[in-house]
Amino acid sequence: MIQIDDKLISLDIFERHFICDLPKCMGACCVEGESGAPLEDEETAILEAVFPHIKPMLSQKALEEIEKKGVWEVDVDGDKVTPIINGKECVYTYFDEKGVCKCTIEKAYNEGLINFKKPISCHLYPIRVSKYSDFEALNYHQWPICGPARLLGTEKGVPIFKFLQEAITRKYGEAFYHEMEEAEKILKEQGTDDSGN
Repeated sequence: MIQIDDKLISLDIFERHFICDLPKCMGACCVEGESGAPLEDEETAILEAVFPHIKPMLSQKALEEIEKKGVWEVDVDGDKVTPIINGKECVYTYFDEKGVCKCTIEKAYNEGLINFKKPISCHLYPIRVSKYSDFEALNYHQWPICGPARLLGTEKGVPIFKFLQEAITRKYGEAFYHEMEEAEKILKEQGTDDSGN
C-alpha cells in the first residue's frame, strides 16, 4: 500500500493497466451487478436537482422504476445507490445505436445541460473507495467483464491511476494526483533496485 494524506492506495492502482474499451464490453458495468452505482451523500441532492434535465432522455421502464423508488434509493447493504431496472441496468442508462450502454447523466453534462458529470463512483471505476473513521482505502476492483479494458490498458501501457487522472483530480485535487505520480516514480526506482539493474 501507498499512503498519501489519509488515503491508503493499493499498489495495483499503480502497477495494473486499464483503459475502458466500450466497443468490446458494451458498457456492461452499467448493467451487471447486484446494486446500482454507489452515491456520496451530497450526490443524492445533486441527482434530485438535475433530474428534470435528465428525465426526457430516460426510458419508460426507467421512469416507472424511479416513480416507485425515487431518483436514488438505499440498497440492502444500507448504501445510497442509483435504482436499477429488474436487477439489471441502472435507471440512468441508455443504449446507443450500436447497443452500447451509456450514461444519460454524462450525456446531459456533455450537452451542457448540467454541471454534474456522473456519480464519482462511476467516474473512478475500477477504483473502489472504502471509508473508515481515520482513513480512506482506494482499491482496484477486478471484474471479469472488464477483461477488454485490462488488455487494452496493457497494450497501451497505461496504469489504472493514469487512466483515471480526470476522476482522481475531480475527487481529491491536482496536488493529490501529482503525489500519485511521484509515488509511481519511487515504485519504479525500487523495482529497478530490486532487480539489480
